[in-house]
Amino acid sequence: MTLWGGRVGRPLVPRVSAFLRADDAELLPYDCEATALHARRLHTAGLLDDDELADAEARLLEIASGTVTLSPDDEDVHSAIERLLGEVGRKIHAGRSRNDQVAAAFRLYVVDASSEARAGIAALAEAALDRAQADAETPMPGYTHLQRAQPVTVGHHLLAWVEMLERDLRRFAAAADSATESPLGAGALAGSTLPLPAPERQLRNSLDAVADRDFALDYLYAAATCFVHLSRIGEELVLWTTAEFGFASLPEDVATGSSMMPQKLNPDVAELVRGKAGTAIGRLTGLLATVKGLPLAYNRDLQEDKPPVFAARADLRGALGALTALVAGLELDRERLAAAASDPLLLATDAAEALVRDGVPFRDAYEQVAGSVRDGTFEAPEPAPRAAPGPGGVREAVADARTRLALLV
Repeated sequence: MTLWGGRVGRPLVPRVSAFLRADDAELLPYDCEATALHARRLHTAGLLDDDELADAEARLLEIASGTVTLSPDDEDVHSAIERLLGEVGRKIHAGRSRNDQVAAAFRLYVVDASSEARAGIAALAEAALDRAQADAETPMPGYTHLQRAQPVTVGHHLLAWVEMLERDLRRFAAAADSATESPLGAGALAGSTLPLPAPERQLRNSLDAVADRDFALDYLYAAATCFVHLSRIGEELVLWTTAEFGFASLPEDVATGSSMMPQKLNPDVAELVRGKAGTAIGRLTGLLATVKGLPLAYNRDLQEDKPPVFAARADLRGALGALTALVAGLELDRERLAAAASDPLLLATDAAEALVRDGVPFRDAYEQVAGSVRDGTFEAPEPAPRAAPGPGGVREAVADARTRLALLV
């Protein structure tokens, strides 16, 4: 079924019909929700009576439940809903176009997908906080340029992961907020002559309402940035579990083996998360490229907006769940961490700052310590405390982070 069949006099060539058919079944419950809202607008305007509204709402609930089989002859979920509504379906499209219909449903989808992402991010952050609290004082080297730099603690390092995840929570909240405005009432591009009530947070301009996909880009940007953070975490887990670092061991229920080498235990979760980050970035750039040259208002190019968002949601769901299991089950080698953190050169900056406290200009102190490192005579001073935002006060920082997470989720 198509909603525009009354305009053409013969069926589409099958290859054309197959090419144009939308892969949008995932949008079905959200389209039902938006259609129910539109049905109530029609009822308020006197265009549906009480029985017709009740029939429409009951049928929409049934359709949204997934118990109704879609037909391959339906061009998209919008066409399927109108067909499945029966006689009232012939009235439901009054004052509405597929252009504002799909935008309304897609916005509801992004709101829900953002909420799901935030729940997954919060679970990963909580797992990291549990580990940070347990290893608040466990020493480890901090790195710059992947070279040992200064001493920190495992707790302090894991709190850095949580900072990234907190920013992701805020980005998905912003994406959800940008999607809550409603395009209903915009029609195809210029509204409707029917006296329909305005929905809450109705978009101000009908042309923009049907053409805007910033909310989808906001979601894909949040997803891409989140995957960049997950990739960085994954890369560190890959490094930490190598024999060369030896800081941690992989839990056997979150790792894989080799089909040929019996000794191998591989960090496939961390590696695949790292790999999917590139795909997430590609989805964002792909949709940006799609919308960048579109004249107002709606163009069929925008059928390509949903697959990258659907795929990003699925990848986020999987990656966050798997990485949470890996972080929670990671087995740290505290002796190896302590040995690496005992490298006296990690306290070279402390030695320079001790001279500064004695009144030596910093550059002179730096050169003096650097000279002792160079000629092999460096002696490490006693470690000095480093207050926040350094590695001091990890337990307090964990408690503060839990409070912030509770407010963000």
